[in-house]
Amino acid sequence: MSTAVRPAPNPFAPTESQLAVAYSVCRGITRAAARNFYYAFLVLPKPKRQALCAVYAFMRRCDDIADDPGLPLQERRQKLTDWLDALHRAQAGHATDDAVLLALTDAQRRYKIPGELLDQLAYGTAMDVQEQTESAASGQQDVVVHYKTFDDLYLYCYRVASVVGLVCIRVFGYRDPSAEPLAERLGLAFQLTNIIRDVKEDAAVGRVYLPEEDLAKFGIAPSELSSAGDPARFREILTMEANRAREYYAAGDELIPLIDEDSQPALWVLVNIYRRLLEKIANRQYDVFSGKVSLTVPQKLSILGKGLLKRLA
Repeated sequence: MSTAVRPAPNPFAPTESQLAVAYSVCRGITRAAARNFYYAFLVLPKPKRQALCAVYAFMRRCDDIADDPGLPLQERRQKLTDWLDALHRAQAGHATDDAVLLALTDAQRRYKIPGELLDQLAYGTAMDVQEQTESAASGQQDVVVHYKTFDDLYLYCYRVASVVGLVCIRVFGYRDPSAEPLAERLGLAFQLTNIIRDVKEDAAVGRVYLPEEDLAKFGIAPSELSSAGDPARFREILTMEANRAREYYAAGDELIPLIDEDSQPALWVLVNIYRRLLEKIANRQYDVFSGKVSLTVPQKLSILGKGLLKRLA
């Protein structure tokens, strides 16, 4: 997707004021778009909060390119490649005036975030564009099921969510290597929750992330998800996916004590926001078709308040 970049002969070193502005831009992007993540970031020490805002802003740019309805699919793929090339150039010490890349490369250096993890994030968003490209080439105009089995879905979830967890624990800090598979599993829980919540929204743009084998098990045609007739028709399949997510959420309980103490409240907030969202969907009998399910601001603030108390304890 991208090409190798030679190290700059005279590596670019941004000034403190340039970095302050860059991190401020990333914080603004995160506050505006990361409706769940931002609440968890608030209970982190400032340097860690800044770093994760930079990571989120990078992810947001990837998603915005991949989902841009104003660009043909091939142009989206090219823009993703160009964006990843720009990251590699910044990582190699070449000058950049992009605030997101300035902040991200600084955070990557401070917290020793492996470059291949950031690449994986971009590759994950590119998978959506690839699937759409292949569907258009085959002449299919209907809703497209992206993955045949849950194992197929796992790679996508790994790239767009588990990798986020692996990046986050680098910033949180950990010593026990068993934290890594736990972060991977927790990321999967978050992504499954998103998939359940966004079934109708994704189907409206021709994407179905529920595995084909699961749809077949319950006799559901992909086109039904976009028409969204009787919500009860989809209750069993969404219950099954939610039960999978609950199994993966258990990894969060094991992961929290393995990360640095000053980051534990933030992870606790994030896990509980997403868990509460999943249970809110369940309490609505998995009706994600009548309207998008989300936690209210008071509900999130309640969880945040408990997280702040944990930090102060």
